[in-house]
Amino acid sequence: MALNQDFTLTPQPCTLTGHGVRLEPLSLTHAGALTEAARDGELWNLRVTSVPEPEQTASYIQAALDGYAAGHMLPFVVIHAGTEKIIGSTRYHDIIPSVARLEIGYTWYAKSHQRSHVNTACKLLLLEHAFDTLGAAVVGWRTDNFNHASQRAIERLGAKRDGVLRHHALRRDGTVRDTVMYSVIAGEWPEVQAHLNYQLNRHAD
Repeated sequence: MALNQDFTLTPQPCTLTGHGVRLEPLSLTHAGALTEAARDGELWNLRVTSVPEPEQTASYIQAALDGYAAGHMLPFVVIHAGTEKIIGSTRYHDIIPSVARLEIGYTWYAKSHQRSHVNTACKLLLLEHAFDTLGAAVVGWRTDNFNHASQRAIERLGAKRDGVLRHHALRRDGTVRDTVMYSVIAGEWPEVQAHLNYQLNRHAD
């Protein structure tokens, strides 16, 4: 597939707003609020996620900012528009401009906002920006083979399962996981966009 030369896949810090959420560029000033969001459910105790422990939040943010400086990440905090509270984090990562590919990941939300419209809203904003503004040819996801909730959430978005990378990455407990890979390509985006808007409109009703 030929790449669209009218776009250059070089994500820059920006704010994405809509559907009751706002994604703002992550900074070290968010450390306290992110720690409080993670305490809602003590999310760092989940074996198959990357949520930082309270004392590690600042280093977690710094690693994300280092990834941005190196050109392969763009991290956000997730803000609930109604309360203005930070409720989680997400980011673009594994950004590869030469093939117009990026992935969405490192996503987590306070327990009280899980199983709500928040994930669908955030993914719609990120996908719209990736395909319509940055000109991505493909957007990918990856998740732990035992993180079945994450796999179901990705599949509900309309992403296709690409396959499994065996013995691929370390978990926080030192074990090695298999990684399940998903993607949406640019030609599938209009249908995925319509599907996500439909889901959000149902929530609004």
